[in-house]
Amino acid sequence: MAKVLIIGAGGVGGVVAHKCAQEREVFDDVLLVSRTLSRCEKLQREIAEVQGRDIRVGQVDADDVAATTRLLEHEKPAVVINVALPYQDLSIMDACLNAGVDYLDTANYEPPDVAKFEYKWQWAYRDRFRDAGLTAILGSGFDPGVTNMYCAHAQKHLFDSIKYVDILDCNGGSHGKAFATNFNPEINIREITARGRYWEKGEWKETDPLSVSAVFDYPGVGERKSFLLYHEELESLALNLRGLERIRFWMTFGEAYLKHLEVMGNIGMTRIDPVMYQGHPVVPMKFLKELLPDPSSLAAGYTGKTSIGCLIEGVKDGKPRKVFIYNICDHAACYREVRAQAVSYTTGVPAVTGAVMITKGLWKRPGVWNMEEMDPDPFLEDVGKRGLPWVVQERAVAGAVGA
Repeated sequence: MAKVLIIGAGGVGGVVAHKCAQEREVFDDVLLVSRTLSRCEKLQREIAEVQGRDIRVGQVDADDVAATTRLLEHEKPAVVINVALPYQDLSIMDACLNAGVDYLDTANYEPPDVAKFEYKWQWAYRDRFRDAGLTAILGSGFDPGVTNMYCAHAQKHLFDSIKYVDILDCNGGSHGKAFATNFNPEINIREITARGRYWEKGEWKETDPLSVSAVFDYPGVGERKSFLLYHEELESLALNLRGLERIRFWMTFGEAYLKHLEVMGNIGMTRIDPVMYQGHPVVPMKFLKELLPDPSSLAAGYTGKTSIGCLIEGVKDGKPRKVFIYNICDHAACYREVRAQAVSYTTGVPAVTGAVMITKGLWKRPGVWNMEEMDPDPFLEDVGKRGLPWVVQERAVAGAVGA
């Protein structure tokens, strides 16, 4: 039995807290902390009602390394699950090093003043975690996270060599709002408005934001127009999939969403640099975040499903092969179980599975690691039972591999 400490009480943090509370065989003590204590207390009451279990809550500013270190030294958790803002990844990693605690997150670090989605800042901690005998797992959400594990499973069991990967992310649900984001608006909009990037034949290629699209058939949802984006898991998978020739990431957006985004961009509301207003610096994106619905508030009325997976082509036993490995998740079912929508659920559940892997010693490996560098078998077995079952679907190979 072990103690788990969760940092972050947003939509994903709520799912992580619910699912850790369900995991009585591994976690006998669940502590949820955030900068805003009232958010933790609300989840504490909700979990007692829905899961029938009491968790502990507390308050910490995760930007304050010294304060976070003191908390970890006092509590001595087996693992920290970081579901705070990506801006806080490095300060939490520093605190874990100071206190001697294993670390796991769901999204890579990015500086608050520039939209840069790169692992280099966290990869720079490899030697420090290895020398301290501590494990740090990066990106244990769905994408990144489960999608990395689908690729690792394919490399281990389904292909002799993988040539092409397309990661496909479709939210086929509806929250009934004119405009809202399914996770932190600031992070979501920065990600979507950045230039697109994909890796092909040893080099990165860039596209204008949302300028490349294609139609894919998503199981459980149907055909949807999808847009090429840059997503962080491409960076590590391009290094860790043997023989890879191309990897891309695609996500669906509705026309109304894109029109709202276009208008906000045109009037400067998606800027991340400060502007002066009545003598005070204001960052338009941060102001916009305060105006938009809290993503955790969308769950109650959400309908429809998400369909997310990896379309993988390669060679097995000398023959071309193509598979789609995917999960379908129902928004309403997620709300009934943990009072969340499926986007939060699909991110939070894998974080708990990753923490269980570390706590049980299955992924106890000093250093800083991306998901696909770990054994996919126990993870995928656990995450399927924990609420995210997965399917391997054979697809027809049209002509040459990658055509």
